[in-house]
Amino acid sequence: MLRSLYIQNYALIEKLDIGFGAGFSVITGETGAGKSIILGAIGLMLGQRADVKAIRQGASKCVIEARFDISDYGMCPFFEENELEYEEECILRREVYASGKSRAFINDTPASLVQMKELGEQLIDVHSQHQNLLLNKEGFQLNVLDILSHNDEQLSAYQSLYKDWKQAQQDLEDLIARAEQNKADEDYIRFQLDQLAEANLVAGEQEELEQEADTLSHAEEIKAGLFRAGQLLSSDEGGLLASLKESLNTMLGLQKVYSPATELAERLESTYIELKDVSQELSSQEEDVEFNPERLEEVNDRLNLIYTLQQKHRVATVGELLALTEEYSAKLAAITSYDERIAELTMLCDTLYNKVKKQAAVLTKARSKAAREVEKQMASRLVPLGMPNVRFQVEMGIRKEPGVHGEDTVNFLFSANKNGALQNISSVASGGEIARVMLSIKAMIAGAVKLPTIVFDEIDTGVSGEIADRMADIMQEMGEQDRQVISITHLPQIAARGCAHYKVYKQDNETETNSHIRRLADGERVEEIAHMLSGATLTEAALNNAKVLLGIGQ
Repeated sequence: MLRSLYIQNYALIEKLDIGFGAGFSVITGETGAGKSIILGAIGLMLGQRADVKAIRQGASKCVIEARFDISDYGMCPFFEENELEYEEECILRREVYASGKSRAFINDTPASLVQMKELGEQLIDVHSQHQNLLLNKEGFQLNVLDILSHNDEQLSAYQSLYKDWKQAQQDLEDLIARAEQNKADEDYIRFQLDQLAEANLVAGEQEELEQEADTLSHAEEIKAGLFRAGQLLSSDEGGLLASLKESLNTMLGLQKVYSPATELAERLESTYIELKDVSQELSSQEEDVEFNPERLEEVNDRLNLIYTLQQKHRVATVGELLALTEEYSAKLAAITSYDERIAELTMLCDTLYNKVKKQAAVLTKARSKAAREVEKQMASRLVPLGMPNVRFQVEMGIRKEPGVHGEDTVNFLFSANKNGALQNISSVASGGEIARVMLSIKAMIAGAVKLPTIVFDEIDTGVSGEIADRMADIMQEMGEQDRQVISITHLPQIAARGCAHYKVYKQDNETETNSHIRRLADGERVEEIAHMLSGATLTEAALNNAKVLLGIGQ
């Protein structure tokens, strides 16, 4: 439960540090004194969106820190899942800077706003007047039934199945769309693939063909060049080989009388052998080269086919054309397998849908049982609150298609008068009636959820007198059930029932206005409640009445 709240530089609050105890506490104060500021600060601390305009004028940042005693609420799993250190005294802190930057901390460890909000929802429930508008929202009504039926595990199992089903549906829709598109392109893909397959392309052939085309186009020139080079080497008259042979023989003849001639002879012999081999290669290649117009035409035709395919498909190599061939083959294979894959996914969707429906039925059964309990409890709670003829009914129906929370529709129907037609509660209930209904629902939920702290912001709007006494009874009872209840109220009947009473007030100095809150002593409570009864001017009657409400002197 909330042990203390520290606020610094938030709106009209320069610095506030206030402690809270267990049970039922009340907060009072004039309109505009700053009660909404305190609620805004709590909301900020619980992860709501930060507004730099809320920072006190002239300050660089505002800080909101709350300390909670969580020793009795089994919250270790949250800290373990989020890799946060668990302490029985949990500290939530939010810092908002004038630059717009915001930081959040859990037990002095940096945390995300998502983590802070998730933890905050387990620590404190702030019921403000605008929450009365939720009463006619189906999501809120459904949540009431889920809380009272304790079906967290069943709902989690359902939502897991629902997620799988919706994903399978999306996959099926995507597959059908791709199949329709690809089938529309099937003739085009098949034509392109047939054309590429008919070309019977071979990796590396383009380079070989281009070389062959160059050779065939210059056959006569090449043949003549090879012949001339061969003649220069091997001609009987003036050929290089004949001269080299003669030089070799001369060196061989000098070996006996001139020793260096031996090495020179070896080198000449090596050169002779190499040049003779070159001469034979020139002769052989000359014979191989021939002018063949028919082959040249064949090569050019083949190259023209390759160039045409490359230009058509906007690629530069035969390798890319081969890759494209494989891609088209894969697309055709996929097209032919679409029907089979669609059938498989359709079967999966049907299987998951049946599982979703089965689990939804489990939720419906639990909710239907909870709905009857809600009707019973609401009647018993509302009659003492001045509605002797009240009828409260939970109308349930089935959706056309399961939704993320199941397939149930829920509608709270209400009538406060004899023989009055049951209608949507927000359509027929007055403001005071809605406040009483919401308090009853909160009290009912509080009995099912171990929520440490509940804050009511003027839930008593539109009621007075005996009804206010009964509402105070409910809040006091809630505060006695190992729970902390804090009520912001304008009604003296409710203010008098708190075991602790806090007053919010403004003070002006020469330069600024500040909002403060402090706990009232018993004597101060008498005056505060007397003011709530009689206004600014205290009367003896009001003071006596306040004492009666507080049970003083009885």
